Amino acid sequence: AEYELPLLAHATLEPQNCTARVTADACEIWAPTQVQLIAQATAAKAAGIDSSRVQVHTTFLGGGFGRRLEVDYIPAAVEAAKAVGKPVKLLWTREDDMTHDAYRPPAFDQASAAFDAQGKLSAWKLHLTGPSITARMFPGVVEKAIDPFAIEAAANYPYDVPNVLVDYTRHEVGIDVGYWRSVSHALNCFVAESFMDELAAAAGKDPGQFRLELLAKQPRHRAVLDTVMRDAHFGRPPAGRFQGLAVMEGYGTYMAMVAEVAMEGGKVRVHHVWCALDCGQVVNPSIVTAQVESSVIFGLSAALWGDITLRNGRVQQQNFHQYRLLRLQEIPHIDVDILDSGEAPGGIGEPATALIAPALCNAVYAATKKRIRSLPLARHGYA
Repeated sequence: AEYELPLLAHATLEPQNCTARVTADACEIWAPTQVQLIAQATAAKAAGIDSSRVQVHTTFLGGGFGRRLEVDYIPAAVEAAKAVGKPVKLLWTREDDMTHDAYRPPAFDQASAAFDAQGKLSAWKLHLTGPSITARMFPGVVEKAIDPFAIEAAANYPYDVPNVLVDYTRHEVGIDVGYWRSVSHALNCFVAESFMDELAAAAGKDPGQFRLELLAKQPRHRAVLDTVMRDAHFGRPPAGRFQGLAVMEGYGTYMAMVAEVAMEGGKVRVHHVWCALDCGQVVNPSIVTAQVESSVIFGLSAALWGDITLRNGRVQQQNFHQYRLLRLQEIPHIDVDILDSGEAPGGIGEPATALIAPALCNAVYAATKKRIRSLPLARHGYA
């Protein structure tokens, strides 16, 4: 099978902005940045002073998602403040923001597998193709190694298969790409977990049981998968509803998800999402739940409508009338089940973003018997 994923914008609800004050020998900036030291060095260069003379005030972020790892919105504010000798606040328009993002990389991935004579999965191959974010932002990391952020949720293939090959071909696309919430987990989990469903169908097995059999050596994967299947009554949805699932480890967190959908007028409507997770020791369960809920909503918007296209070198999507976000009445009911664990804490701000697309598309297959191998679903007329 061949899978394609599009460029995506971060689309933070707060556009990029920076307030700067520059004097003869000092600079202050107020910015929603995720990288204070890089912001400091960038402001210093624009002001023409040493970094030690720059003070960075980090404001709350009206959405980060990796977009605030970039510092392209800082120099103009500093240069303007230096030129006029007064504090200057620079605020990008939505159109500036959406057409000058560092977009999530596109991907073209190829998956293949084989069963032995007894019908057991015996070989798995996943070939990933796409640009490298790290090669632009931290070139030293990839000078003599594969970009580790390009192969996450692929190189750690969890299933017990005797022959596994995952490889990656770096292919640049001529525009800047950046880290997007869950980075390559969202790309690679979509491919891996969609293809696992295809293999379950080829084997004539329930997709949940098919996975459980291959996760005998992965107790934390099995635990979250068992739990979410029980919570969602997987395989026994109400009449007119259809379910799909996905499972993944990312950022030290083990997570499984079930999406339940209905087809209404030829369009998919997501009614319910269940998520079971083991993120190690938990300090504040309500924060874990909130992060999962927001990740599901963020990832669901992308899976349904997210698509950045270029024509004659120009980004075509300029505002939210062309780059849809999930609206309040479209948000499904989201149940989060946090497993008790004494393991080291894992990350929770990103992994759920990666599982919603494959869980959703596997549910669409259950409803329509049509495989979705490219996103967004709007391209296929389902959203």
